[in-house]
Amino acid sequence: MDRQKRSSLIGGLMLILIGIWFLAVQLVPDLGRVLGIENAWPLFIIAFGALWLLIAIFTGTPGLAVPACVFGGIGALIYWQNLTHDWGSWRYAWALIPGFAGVGTMLMGLLGKDPAKNLRGGVWTIVISLVMFAVFASFLGGPNVLGSYWPVLLIALGIVMLAQNFFRARG
Repeated sequence: MDRQKRSSLIGGLMLILIGIWFLAVQLVPDLGRVLGIENAWPLFIIAFGALWLLIAIFTGTPGLAVPACVFGGIGALIYWQNLTHDWGSWRYAWALIPGFAGVGTMLMGLLGKDPAKNLRGGVWTIVISLVMFAVFASFLGGPNVLGSYWPVLLIALGIVMLAQNFFRARG
């Protein structure tokens, strides 16, 4: 069976399983309370991401690692916010989402799709995401790890990006 057929087959099975779950919750309204998932609903988002990652691995479609990591990362953020009731942290936590895509890009490289390029691109995406998180958190009420010097981080990142572009153009 070729890669596209396997992906379609597994995607269809995923939709069926998700549909069965939602149908069961509608037919048995107390199911969520009985299973104790009222406050653990973000775990379903994490599980959905993990399922996509397994599909990426077992069907040989490394590109699915990127959305898998984005789903899993957002699920983890929401789970943390649900536990701490710090929903206001979305003001700066959104900056981590490109980093989740960077992790997925690295995994895509490790799963065999242009490893060197994807590992390098994933690391850069993670670095930029962490810089954005630190900068936005510093002035939007999050952890202020940079103090009043957060603009220096932006300047340094800009210089690195310009230097990298300059050396790439010359080489």
